Amino acid sequence: MAAEEKAEARKDAAPAEAPPKASTPPKSGAATPKRSVRTGARRPPSSAPAPAAGETPAKASPKKSEGPKAPRRPVLEPELARLLAIRREVGRRRPKFVRTASHRYWRIGRWESWRAATGIQSKQRRHYGYRPVVVSIGFGSPRRTRGLTPTGFRPVIVHTTAEIERLEKGADAAIIARTVGVRRRLVLEETARKLGIHVLNPIGGPQKEE
Repeated sequence: MAAEEKAEARKDAAPAEAPPKASTPPKSGAATPKRSVRTGARRPPSSAPAPAAGETPAKASPKKSEGPKAPRRPVLEPELARLLAIRREVGRRRPKFVRTASHRYWRIGRWESWRAATGIQSKQRRHYGYRPVVVSIGFGSPRRTRGLTPTGFRPVIVHTTAEIERLEKGADAAIIARTVGVRRRLVLEETARKLGIHVLNPIGGPQKEE
């Protein structure tokens, strides 16, 4: 009996447990502080206002280089523009020229090079219809358009700034030689930009001719 009385006395002396507090939901629009991953401390809410519903956050526009820009397209004469259109049409209809027995031997057809057939009994040399087409003058492009870029620029390989200064603006396009280092290449590209010369192989990658 004495043990039971002592147990009841201990229960009476123990403090009553407080009821659990109900968690209040955060207010709408209020930023709750986030807990840091490393220290475990709570971060203060960001001062930037949150975008409204249905709005997309504005992206920072990239900085544009000041100064003149090189033209992406050359200044063409009407006759040259007509010849370039003819070259595109001829190139679209031009067949693929293959060498004799290129389908049989990998060493002959791997580079897709052309060699005229010279055999006495060669069916390709004698223009048999079931053999591949032979290269002839009728498949060529107009003479004035040979060597030009698809848009009409005349490519010129340059090594120094003096060679860039000799180029014709609106007609010539610079190709920086592969032996030029990065430091001098940047100088050449800046010189070409100031003079309005289009560079076909800039250090950031080939520019799209629009």
